Amino acid sequence: MASPSRSSSPPGRAQLRKVVVYSLLSLDGVAEEPGDWMFDVDAEVFAFLGRVIETQDDVLLGRGTYDYWVDYWPTSEVQPFADFINSTPKHVFSSHPLWGTWQNEQLVTAPVEDHVQALQAGLGGDIGVHGSITLVQALLAADLVDELHLVVAPTITGRGARLFPSGINGPLRLACTGQSLTPSGTLLLSYARSAEGGQHVPSRL
Repeated sequence: MASPSRSSSPPGRAQLRKVVVYSLLSLDGVAEEPGDWMFDVDAEVFAFLGRVIETQDDVLLGRGTYDYWVDYWPTSEVQPFADFINSTPKHVFSSHPLWGTWQNEQLVTAPVEDHVQALQAGLGGDIGVHGSITLVQALLAADLVDELHLVVAPTITGRGARLFPSGINGPLRLACTGQSLTPSGTLLLSYARSAEGGQHVPSRL
């Protein structure tokens, strides 16, 4: 699969594969256990997910997400994600051996930044990140995220791990590339690195 155009990428990154994060969020920014607070999933949500994953041919997973998913997705019929996640190479970051037998899984013990930069420099389409809250935060801290696609449910959870916790490196300048509202009130938001390069910009406010 040819790498999508990155004409809006900052200088020095134009030929690199994109790292693309997809995450389900509550209104108060919680990404943990979406099954507990995401009550309505419209057809538009599945279509949005399908558009995001159609350009991805590698997936990065944290160990917690791997352990949570390895017994579910291999036998799931929930599309379009089941076929995608089962057939796509999965790079699982962990210091311990993988205990599952998931198709196309690969243990990664190298530092996150080193492994991801090596993938970016190779051939292929986008590199997806799904679930994996801690891994997403590490990629954001290393300034390696090119796109964020967020499904924001109309629910306030009041507790749980947030995707963007207090103290995360920032501010990070992004450009909104898409937004829509589903019939159930779920927001579908897409962001990309800004034309200024997505660098951290000192706040003047």
